[in-house]
Amino acid sequence: MASEDPVCLRLMTMPGIGAVVALTYRSAIDDPSRFRSSKNVGPWVGLTPSRSQSGERDVSGGTTKAGDVNLRRALCQAATVMLNRGRSNDLRTWASRVDRRHGRKRAMVALARRMAVVLHRIWVDGTTFRMEGAPTT
Repeated sequence: MASEDPVCLRLMTMPGIGAVVALTYRSAIDDPSRFRSSKNVGPWVGLTPSRSQSGERDVSGGTTKAGDVNLRRALCQAATVMLNRGRSNDLRTWASRVDRRHGRKRAMVALARRMAVVLHRIWVDGTTFRMEGAPTT
């Protein structure tokens, strides 16, 4: 199915994104125009930190785990693949810096969120992933 779908073929140009992840992403998002900005996809999937605020207290917790659990799991697996294998690209370099500062698990979640945002932008713009920078046509 993924090899016949033009959207999935474009999504699979990103390293770590295979047929299963592309189909999962496409079916979960369904209509990319319902997000005003690609940055809104990360919180919708549940890959942003939760916050607990009360008076003088402001605690940043774990991920919110909102949205589709299967999409979140697929993106996290794709992020792990990108971190551990394949050629170097800007996203992987960025995630390696996050890994050195905050640890492997936080880097994986941060990369999964960023991948969700980039995949949405690829879908909306009709572009493909380019290794050394922003997506292009």
